[in-house]
Amino acid sequence: MKVPRQISNSGIYLLEFYVENDIELENIKKFRGKKICPGFYYYAGSAQKNLVSRLNRHIKKEKKIHWHIDHLSSHTNSRITKVFIAENAPRSLECELANYLNNTGAATFFLDNFGNGDCNSCGSHLLKADKPVDYNHLLSLYHFTTSLIPSSSDISCFQPKSL
Repeated sequence: MKVPRQISNSGIYLLEFYVENDIELENIKKFRGKKICPGFYYYAGSAQKNLVSRLNRHIKKEKKIHWHIDHLSSHTNSRITKVFIAENAPRSLECELANYLNNTGAATFFLDNFGNGDCNSCGSHLLKADKPVDYNHLLSLYHFTTSLIPSSSDISCFQPKSL
């Protein structure tokens, strides 16, 4: 899976992960002793520049660990199954989306302060769901513009309205 270059280079994104087996978070001091159990996880992020490069980095398994999410995205027990992109969306939509998923019960905050070091309005930017989020419902909140399907995974682009 690779994000096409024609995607805008600014915006927010939501990564969907499927975790097959437990992942121990021993390499993150803040989360030592915690584990990520099998299931669906969602990570809300933003890139106000270099969005395509950021997403391709997240998708890559082999990388230098820099962000919390790298511990999940590089692990052999997890895989990114979908990437949703809100092109040219303001950084604030990253938090609005995480809070929306949590407040509606579609997914719940998982591991307080995971991936949201520059945010004060969310419990976490990593959320867990028992089943995949209903994308039709999620996309109904946005003006849907493009759907790209590389191999067996979707990369969907949407323009934000309001949550």
